[in-house]
Amino acid sequence: MAEKHVKLLILGSGPAGYTAAIYAGRASLNPVIIAGMQLGGQITTTSFVENYPGFPEEIGGTELVGKMQEQAERFGAEIVYDTAVRVDFSKRPFSCTLDSGDVYTCDVMIIATGASARTLGAPGEDDLRGKGVSYCATCDGFFYRNKKVAVIGGGNAAVEEALYLSNLAQEVFLIHRRDSFRAEKIQQDRLFNNPKIKITRDTVVERFLGTPDGAGLTGLALKNVKTAETSELLIDGAFVAIGYLPNTDIFKGQLELDNAGFIVTEPGLPFTSVKGVFAAGDVQDARYQQVITAAAGGCRAAIEAEKYISLSE
Repeated sequence: MAEKHVKLLILGSGPAGYTAAIYAGRASLNPVIIAGMQLGGQITTTSFVENYPGFPEEIGGTELVGKMQEQAERFGAEIVYDTAVRVDFSKRPFSCTLDSGDVYTCDVMIIATGASARTLGAPGEDDLRGKGVSYCATCDGFFYRNKKVAVIGGGNAAVEEALYLSNLAQEVFLIHRRDSFRAEKIQQDRLFNNPKIKITRDTVVERFLGTPDGAGLTGLALKNVKTAETSELLIDGAFVAIGYLPNTDIFKGQLELDNAGFIVTEPGLPFTSVKGVFAAGDVQDARYQQVITAAAGGCRAAIEAEKYISLSE
């Protein structure tokens, strides 16, 4: 077990973490990034990105975040391929224990651990992720113009995804395991009055159909929870919209979290409930969860971290 002290420690290797490292590196803070379990974050599960400025042609999610990593390393960021399992903000310097047993202490920490989309856990889902199975209509909806898609869920997120996709797709099927929806009434009214959306109630997805190495997703195997009747729905894309889980377990009791587990920050700012600890990206953003907003958050966190360090020295 080794122990090392650094000025700035960044937890997370997605767009927020890498952008923070780019800005911090240019400020000569020599940031260290703890990569985490998913190198590159959620964007690596997206086949193509078309809405990130500067890339007029589509770019793979993994390729895009790879360029961010190269840029961060160019400015001196060090990447540690390990996972944070424990933090201590009760005393200074802050400390972070890694899965390997190594301990990093730091003057300032930026948390960019992201959030993970809730999955259904149905057979075929993991194999077809990014090959017809998506968790973000804003990210991937463009690829399904004039095609048939399904949205799975019954809350605000699912209804919003279905409404958004109705502007792109030929036909949208909304599949919900209950009879009633949890979305706000105004959203439900829009949903029920949209002729392009077909609603299937009391139904669950039993299997995602398709071939990962071939055509990708081709359909869904469905089951009615009341009648046990089974059926198949042929579609081109499926959007799972049952919410996100912020990766904040190790911060419980250390930072203020909201009811959903996201880190609470000041509106529009990266400040958390502990001075010297900043948060950026999906770990504190339950609303937008886009690559560009995560990168913007990383920028804000790094700028504030640099100011905090300058005032402390």
